[in-house]
Amino acid sequence: MALLLILLLPIPAAAQGFAGMGSDAEGFAVPRPDPDFTFPGDHGSHPDYRIEWWYLTANLEAPDGTPYGLQWTLFRSALAPGERPGWQSPQIWFGHAAVTGPDLHHVAERFARGGIGQAGVRAAPFSAWIDDWRMEGETFDRMRLSASGPDFTYDMTLTANGPLVLHGQGGHSVKSAQGQASYYYSQPHFAIEGRLALPDGEVPVKGTAWLDREWSSQPLAADQDGWDWFSLSFATGAKLMGFRLRGAAGDQFTYATWIAPDGSAVALDRGAFQATPLETTPVAGREVPTRWRVVVPDKDVDVMVAALNPQAWMAVSLPYWEGPVRVSGSHQGRGYLEMTGYE
Repeated sequence: MALLLILLLPIPAAAQGFAGMGSDAEGFAVPRPDPDFTFPGDHGSHPDYRIEWWYLTANLEAPDGTPYGLQWTLFRSALAPGERPGWQSPQIWFGHAAVTGPDLHHVAERFARGGIGQAGVRAAPFSAWIDDWRMEGETFDRMRLSASGPDFTYDMTLTANGPLVLHGQGGHSVKSAQGQASYYYSQPHFAIEGRLALPDGEVPVKGTAWLDREWSSQPLAADQDGWDWFSLSFATGAKLMGFRLRGAAGDQFTYATWIAPDGSAVALDRGAFQATPLETTPVAGREVPTRWRVVVPDKDVDVMVAALNPQAWMAVSLPYWEGPVRVSGSHQGRGYLEMTGYE
């Protein structure tokens, strides 16, 4: 229970929005329109904002054709704005790592205090770490990735072959009709390869990876109790990021970015992205949508998105569903799906 309390944002007892992300952000910086990003500096942390993450997912394949998925995430949550030295640091860090296959899903979680070197992020040379889990390289475009848990270990290399993508209006990503927002950009063009160590032995794998960077202080409205987030890569070379945020009254706020094969990106109009659950699966004592229809009429997208492993439940302190998906219909492809707030 203590770890769960640490995981939650520093909010009043009456939390608002999923994980309290809709609570008031008094004292913290708030994302504003027309951001002016500076790289590599903005690859690092932003301690004046309440929550931030470095979130990587990957679709992998073994030599025998077996598909796998991989997740590596580092979260920062602030108890107060700013940074202070040593044990006075108000920053709490936690990490999630997972490996998913058609018949397996292994999960691990780490926690750390800020200010003592146990976890953190350096912009250049880039390094993000918590204990011995690391994502680092001389530049953000070429990195090594490692993590381990009771049932898995992985060691990967990442090489970007396309540009960064800014979501929303120049990286200002609105999340509600009331205007709550985050700063949000991605590197969706990573090639990845390496080795998974699983209970049955080592498996060489290679594929593609997608890294999301996001920070905010109040990213949700008070009545938004969960989200469904899709990152889809099509055989044509095009990509689609889309999400729907679910309101307690049944309303939805949707947003998407279309990424052309050359890496150029365009923000789609609100409502252009439609995601409809078609089938649920009993997962960890609840019903979770594991097959979806995703439609973007302006881009001639009408696809079915199905979980590789419907039981990809992240049994961490604040649990959620996260796993690789397969895409069929008007476009073929693969991707990742994250779903929160399913009780």
